[in-house]
Amino acid sequence: MKAGECRLPLPNVALEQIRYDLQRHLGERIRLRANRGRKKVLEAEGILEQIYPKLFVVRLDRNSAVKRISYTYVDVLTAAVEVTIGDNRIGDGRAGNSDESMAE
Repeated sequence: MKAGECRLPLPNVALEQIRYDLQRHLGERIRLRANRGRKKVLEAEGILEQIYPKLFVVRLDRNSAVKRISYTYVDVLTAAVEVTIGDNRIGDGRAGNSDESMAE
């Protein structure tokens, strides 16, 4: 590397694909299955409410103290959170988007 030259890391394609898949379903009903540690698992349904550069927000259907919950795309990539929309699981490579390009 020359002096003053800066190398930017390559974008993480898997994270961008997860974000893209979720963005296509903004406002739709989704199912969540989140590993909370120590054999605790949260299973919930809600509406995909917001998409941000590093995380997404789901408005839950349950009548509990928690109305909204957020997760990062890394949570989906590492399978700490499973997101299912219809019959498609986001982030496992079979989300039904293999014929589409992110370049759209």
